[in-house]
Amino acid sequence: MAQHVLLFDPRIAAVPVKECDEPLVDLRAQKIIEVDPRLADPEGAYAHVRLGVADRLTAAQTQLPRGLRLLLVEGYRPHVLQQRYFAGSVARMRDRYPGWTADELRAEAGKYVSPPEVAPHVAGGAVDVTLCAADGAELPMGTRVNATPPEFGEECHTDAANISAEARSNRRVLIDAMTATGFVNYPTEWWHWSYGDRYWAFVVGAAHARYGPVTALGG
Repeated sequence: MAQHVLLFDPRIAAVPVKECDEPLVDLRAQKIIEVDPRLADPEGAYAHVRLGVADRLTAAQTQLPRGLRLLLVEGYRPHVLQQRYFAGSVARMRDRYPGWTADELRAEAGKYVSPPEVAPHVAGGAVDVTLCAADGAELPMGTRVNATPPEFGEECHTDAANISAEARSNRRVLIDAMTATGFVNYPTEWWHWSYGDRYWAFVVGAAHARYGPVTALGG
C-alpha cells in the first residue's frame, strides 16, 4: 500500500516533477501559524514553505478544536542541510548495525531522514508540525518532534501502539486536520506532512509532483 512506501523506494525518485513555480513564503510574516524557533537558521529558511502549503496550513488550522493551534517546527530545508542530516543518519545506523552493508544502512537511515534527491523539505512542500495550546504549551504526542532511533523506536511511527491514550488522541486530531486539507503523512514520523512533492504525488496517485527542489530562498 502507498502509505507504507518510504522515501528511499526507487518509485518515489521515479515520479516526474512539473514545477509550478510557486514561491516560498515566510510563515512568520503571515502570523497565522505559530512558528517555533528551535531549528531557526540565519536566513530563516526553516519558516518558509510553498504558497500552496501555507494556504493548506491555514485551512488545517481552522479544522482544529477551539483552543488548539498548529506549531511549525520546520518547513523548507536547503539541500546542503538535508545532505548533512542524511549523512548523520547513516552514521548513526552504522554505529548501531556495524555489520550492515552500505545499501542496508542507507535504507534504514532513509526511514527517518530523506535522501536529499527526493526530500520533501528541499522542495518546500513538507512541514514538521505538532499541536500546542493557546499559551504555546505543546500537547503530549508520544515523542518529541524529530524523534529518531536510536534514542526512540517505533513510537515515532504515526500509528504506533506503544504510546499513551492521550498522545494517540492528540495525534488523531492532528491527522484529521492535516488530511482534511490535502496533506499526506510520512508513516514513520507522526509530525511530517507534505503536499505537492514527489512523495505526495505517489501517495495520492497524481501524474506528477508540483514542487521540485528549491535551490535557495530566492528560487
